[in-house]
Amino acid sequence: MTLTEETKTLIQIIFRYKSTESVEELLLRRCSNNLPFMEKSSPKDLERIWYSVLKISKGSEQELLEAIKLAQTDWRDLFMAAGFGRNIFEHKSWAKEVINTGNYIA
Repeated sequence: MTLTEETKTLIQIIFRYKSTESVEELLLRRCSNNLPFMEKSSPKDLERIWYSVLKISKGSEQELLEAIKLAQTDWRDLFMAAGFGRNIFEHKSWAKEVINTGNYIA
């Protein structure tokens, strides 16, 4: 399993002044196709979860860990907390805006 290029770009923007390798590793080890009901998911399938976790983190590794715990418990609650629960494409719009501007948008 690997992260998508868009996910890597979001990590670089959101965690601008921190080690992005540790964030990537956390997503792959703790928040990937090892989540409940996501066993057969592709990296593209996991983007909504990854974007939610990254958005909630606000660039804080501690907040990232809390968001990952939420994903491990119930990723539907994670979507709601990130504001991605009502529209299945909202995470894509948010990511596009962050990538295009180079700025994190809460």
